Amino acid sequence: MLGTDFRTGSPSWIDLGSPDIPRTAAFYRAVFGWDFQLLGPDTGGYGFFQVDGKTVGAVGELDAGASSRWTVYFQTEDTDATTQGVRDGGGTVRVEPMDVMGEGRLAQYTDQQGADFAVWKPARTRGLDLTSADNTLCWVELHVADPVAALGFYRGLFGWRSKEMSVPGMTYRVVSIADGDQEDGSFGGVAPLMEGETAARWVPYFTVADVDAVADTARASGGTVVMPGSDVPEVGRIAWLADPAGAVFAVLEPDPRMG
Repeated sequence: MLGTDFRTGSPSWIDLGSPDIPRTAAFYRAVFGWDFQLLGPDTGGYGFFQVDGKTVGAVGELDAGASSRWTVYFQTEDTDATTQGVRDGGGTVRVEPMDVMGEGRLAQYTDQQGADFAVWKPARTRGLDLTSADNTLCWVELHVADPVAALGFYRGLFGWRSKEMSVPGMTYRVVSIADGDQEDGSFGGVAPLMEGETAARWVPYFTVADVDAVADTARASGGTVVMPGSDVPEVGRIAWLADPAGAVFAVLEPDPRMG
């Protein structure tokens, strides 16, 4: 599972564009118990989701014409070089490299199959404070039409390694950062588009104690259940949900035997 010892290619940050930040903050407080800390007036309404004072995600105002979604940021040591790599690999640069008030340097992209993602070069802010605990990010997953091509694209940017796993109905590819033990460095997976999916996307997974209770709370709080809870052997119980603005995320109740 994901840690906070972020290295090149690690997921290090997530944020959400929302058309109604107070409603979004209320939804995630109900679902995950997150507090919301609004930052200063120079941030355009951007704020942090927190658990016990530790940042676990963020939310900001939705860009005009955009749809609400979670964006996964991967650590880079050179935002400008990664940006050129995105162009060379057939991706699109949505936000050119920019410094964020001394906290770090970011850029935002769309990969060659249409999935949005971003990078973060840390300065004062290294990344998320807490991961892989209850109600925090534990995994990220890319759904694309061509997983092999996607792996080639991201390997060119970050040097990711991958390992194939056979699961019912598809080949799942677990991805890891470039250095260190491959299993210890795993943080996510790449999968083909599921039935009914029409667009490539990154989906964040959050650890929870009870998937079905969280799904019920999400529905009662104005969200929707995209995929009801189901058991995945040797992984745990998973559900896909969407918040009131339609941003999709997943929850995972880990199999206790995998601890």
